[in-house]
Amino acid sequence: MPAPHSRPVVGVQMFNQRFSATRRGARLARLLASLQLVEWGHPHGTDDHDRATIVVAELTANAALHGCVPGRDFALLLTYETHRSVVRIEVSDTHPAEPALVTPAPDVEHGRGLVIVDALATRWGVSGRIGPGKTVWAECVLSTEPSPGLSCL
Repeated sequence: MPAPHSRPVVGVQMFNQRFSATRRGARLARLLASLQLVEWGHPHGTDDHDRATIVVAELTANAALHGCVPGRDFALLLTYETHRSVVRIEVSDTHPAEPALVTPAPDVEHGRGLVIVDALATRWGVSGRIGPGKTVWAECVLSTEPSPGLSCL
C-alpha cells in the first residue's frame, strides 16, 4: 500500500466589509484593517502592519474621493495567505474610471496615493468586477512571522 501524500496546510483568512464612500468610511476601513492585522498576529508599530495599513488608507481614500458615485459605497476585502505571508488588499467601487499612476508636481498637495501604494506594495493593479466599477488591489509581503500568543481567525 503506498504511503499517503502529505499536503502542506494552506491557510487563507479573510476580512470583507462595505463602507460608505465618504472620508468617514475610508477612516473606518483603515481602522478595521489595522485591527484585523493585529488579530492576524502583526501588531501595531511593526513594518508589516504599518505598510499594509497605509496601503489600505490610500486605496480607501481614493475610493471615497475619486471612485464615489452618489448613493453607492465601496468594499474592502483583505485576504491573508499565511503559507505565502501575503496580505492582498482589494478595494472595489462603482466608478468606471481606472486610476493612473502619475507623479505630481512638488508644489501640489494631493495626487500621491498611488505613488505611495506603488512604493509600499509588492505589486498592485486594477481589475474588473461584476457590476459597475472596478477593483484596485495591492499585495504586501509580510516579512515577519505572526507574533505568538495572538489569535488568528
